[in-house]
Amino acid sequence: MIKAVLFDLDNTLLGNSMDSFIPPYFDSLTRYCRDLAPPQELMDALMRGTAAMDANSCDSTTNIETFNAVFFSRLNIAEDILRPRLEQFYAMEFPKLRPLTHPMPDARAFVTWAFEQCLKVVIATNPLFPRSAIHHRLAWAGIPVDEFDYDVVTTYETMHATKASSAYYSEIVSLLDREPHECLMIGDDFARDMQPASAAGLPVYWIASPDAIPPDARVPLLGQGSLSDAWGWLRKAI
Repeated sequence: MIKAVLFDLDNTLLGNSMDSFIPPYFDSLTRYCRDLAPPQELMDALMRGTAAMDANSCDSTTNIETFNAVFFSRLNIAEDILRPRLEQFYAMEFPKLRPLTHPMPDARAFVTWAFEQCLKVVIATNPLFPRSAIHHRLAWAGIPVDEFDYDVVTTYETMHATKASSAYYSEIVSLLDREPHECLMIGDDFARDMQPASAAGLPVYWIASPDAIPPDARVPLLGQGSLSDAWGWLRKAI
């Protein structure tokens, strides 16, 4: 029986194409810090820090600790100088990216319903971003943290792996104190939502066109379709 539902965020609960979002995001961040670090140098440090997080495998090191060790080692600036600027960016500039996104139909209604069913509800977004950025994106999706008491919201401050590894999903299951088969993962990214979650023992529902061909036929999908379709499936399953 399903006792918890894990929602991917981007292109599941929030319309947000990473191909359209990431370039303006990086451009805005590097411009905001250009008086402290050359944009290309900062970009290189960001990319290497992100790659290091993707290599995390749920040991004792959080993603932010892994990121910082690589990121700040590649910059000729003290952490105590750059960090406040980065925090200021996420508070003041990051929200200006909201027009690049849009709420997904049924997202708020589905999340509300899940809470009404007393399911544990997780925002299982790739923990490559700080908490503040993820909270902004949840607000853009119409499901802010000040209205919904999520059991887990994965951020780089708290998680020890990313969606590149099944260890990410195993860590969520452990945090929920549930068994993998009790935790449904719903997401659009086959490689980062379906494959690693299934490898960790979670049942998975793919947000994709009903006629889309799964990239890996070995992954046992409960179904595929829109967020509304996933909601309909879960209503019948619990």
